[in-house]
Amino acid sequence: MENKKNLTEGSIFYKLTLLSLPIMGMSLIQMAYNMIDMIWIGRLGNAAVAAVGTAGFFLKFGFAITAIIFIGTGVRTSQSVGAKEYEKANSYAETSIINTIILITIFISGILFFRYELIGFFNLNNPEIEKMAVDYMSITAFGIFFSALSLVFTRIFNGHGDSKTPFFITSIGLILNIILDPILIFGLFGFPKLGVIGAAIATIFAQTTVSIILFVYLRKIYKIFTHGFEYDINKTKDIFKIGSPIAAQRILFTGFSVFIARIIANWGTDAIAVQRIGVQIESLSWITAGGFQGALAAFVGQNYGAKKYDRITKGYFNAIGIISVLGFFVSFILIFFPEPIFRIFLQDDYIVKLGANYLRILGVSQLFMVVEMTTVGGFQGIGKTLPPSIVSIIFTGSRIPMALILSATTLGLDGIWWSITISSILKGIVLPIWFIIYLKKFKEEKNLIID
Repeated sequence: MENKKNLTEGSIFYKLTLLSLPIMGMSLIQMAYNMIDMIWIGRLGNAAVAAVGTAGFFLKFGFAITAIIFIGTGVRTSQSVGAKEYEKANSYAETSIINTIILITIFISGILFFRYELIGFFNLNNPEIEKMAVDYMSITAFGIFFSALSLVFTRIFNGHGDSKTPFFITSIGLILNIILDPILIFGLFGFPKLGVIGAAIATIFAQTTVSIILFVYLRKIYKIFTHGFEYDINKTKDIFKIGSPIAAQRILFTGFSVFIARIIANWGTDAIAVQRIGVQIESLSWITAGGFQGALAAFVGQNYGAKKYDRITKGYFNAIGIISVLGFFVSFILIFFPEPIFRIFLQDDYIVKLGANYLRILGVSQLFMVVEMTTVGGFQGIGKTLPPSIVSIIFTGSRIPMALILSATTLGLDGIWWSITISSILKGIVLPIWFIIYLKKFKEEKNLIID
């Protein structure tokens, strides 16, 4: 238990920063996974990028579904640790791991059975791209099993206040991916040239390695599954109750993204490639903010369990201050230097021009987006996952009608990008206001109870 960090005492800024840096680093590693794949796949041409991007939408459903488990796991683990109920924390962890294995196995079976119909939904009208997309999705579907487990393992570590261990272990996976990607994609050192299939195999191998090492360390440090495989149906219901709103939000978010992608497909494979690569570049802010979201959720959870409610408010505003700096920085980079950034992935002048427009428009909303994502962590720590889900579903869903309306104007393809930016700005305004109002009422209620 020596890696356990007590987040209920000491400097709030220091504790938040100490916890968030490895999580942010791990998020950047995940971004690096995707970017490295895109850089190498981009060398295969626009068709390969479009194929991987198309398949990627459905693979995201797997991670969205897993949220029903790992969100509740993180909340209850951190709250149990804050209350010093360590056996209870381990019981939640063990139950969550078993649920993840069952849920993801069912999902993978569905993906493989309906793979042709899923890719056919996009009406790509290009047999070569469709075949690459089906092949890529069929292989990477197996990687979701280990990636999903890694997410749950990481939330358990974070709930104990330990973000360093999963960071260093995930770094091993990144190194493996960096080494294997060019070897398997281009057939170096005597290996066969596998193209996008090689990228999928490299990613699966790296994710599997990370998942196994994380599990070994969980058993060693926190004694997970050292007394057999125990399953608690009541804890399952509790975990699902907490995670269901977030899972529904993420599933719908992915669904909305699929419909947006279908609208984008009307502008051809170049537009699909632009959106796929643009998302990877933009992930510098939203994946990093997601890491900070995890840190705030663990911090709030432990202090909620310890009944130190003043630290929750102070911790939230400390987190918003830190993440706002990141939002301003990313906005500046995307707005003023979009072309050289996009040219790292593709060199075609026409596509670079389209990509630069994407980055400039999305750059406007980066501050609002990271503030919204960090606020989600505050809600999660308290165990109130419904408010952020409501806000996300309403405003993310509004992207579809906005995209159809704006893209029909002289804005054209840029109208779709503006629909994403406008919705992000609205979420970044509404959700923080909701959380601040909730905190105020929550503290008033607790003071009345104490008095």
